[in-house]
Amino acid sequence: MMISIVGWMNQQQQQAIGYLREANKVLHEQLGGRRLRFTDERRRRLAVKAKGLGRRALAAVATVVAPETLLTWHRKLKARKYDGTAGRGPGSPRTAADIEKVVVQMAQENRDWGYTRILGALSNLGHNLARGTVANILKRNGIEPAPERSRRTTWKEFLTQHWELIVAADFFTIEVWTAKGLQRFMVLFFIELSTRRVEIGGISASANGLWMGQIARNLTDSIDGL
Repeated sequence: MMISIVGWMNQQQQQAIGYLREANKVLHEQLGGRRLRFTDERRRRLAVKAKGLGRRALAAVATVVAPETLLTWHRKLKARKYDGTAGRGPGSPRTAADIEKVVVQMAQENRDWGYTRILGALSNLGHNLARGTVANILKRNGIEPAPERSRRTTWKEFLTQHWELIVAADFFTIEVWTAKGLQRFMVLFFIELSTRRVEIGGISASANGLWMGQIARNLTDSIDGL
C-alpha cells in the first residue's frame, strides 16, 4: 500500500514538473525571443531554489534561466556575505576597517585558508591587498597563520563534534528523617547534554573518595555502565 502511494505521489510530481516546463515554454514563445529582466530579489529567489536542486536536476527543469547562470547568481550571493553589500546602504564607501572585518571573518570561518587563499578571495570581491597587509591584520586580531590555526580545535567545534557523548555531573543534597533523626544525604546525578536525560549515580550520607571510586567503576562498566 505504502509503495503504491509513494509511486502515485512521484507520478503526480513528475506531471506537475512537466506542466510547469511546458507553461514556461509557452511564455517564452509569447515573449518572442525578448530577453527577460530580473530584479535582484528575483535572482535571489531563483538562486536559492536552484542551489537546492544541483546542476544535474537543473539541467532537466531549468527553462527560464540557464543552469550555469543560476549557479553563478548563487556564487555571487555567497560573495555578498563577505563584501558587505547586503547590509550596506547605497553609496556608502569601503573603509580600511570594513576590509579588515572581511579578512578576519574569512580567516575565522575558513581555518585552513592561508594568505594566498584569502588574497584570492579578496581579489574576487574587488579588493587587492598585499600579502603583508593580510598577515598584519591577522596578527593584530590574534589570529594564527593557517597551519597552526587549522590544527587547533575551538571549543565550539569540540562541543559540536562530541555533543552526543558529553555528560555533566553534579551533587544535590536532601534531608531525610531516619531512625537517628534528620540526616543529610548527597545525591550524585548525571545529565546527558544532548537529550537532557538525567540519571542518578548514587546516594550516600558520606560521599568520600572510596565511594566515588566505586561509583566511577560502576558507571564505566562495559555492560551496566552509563
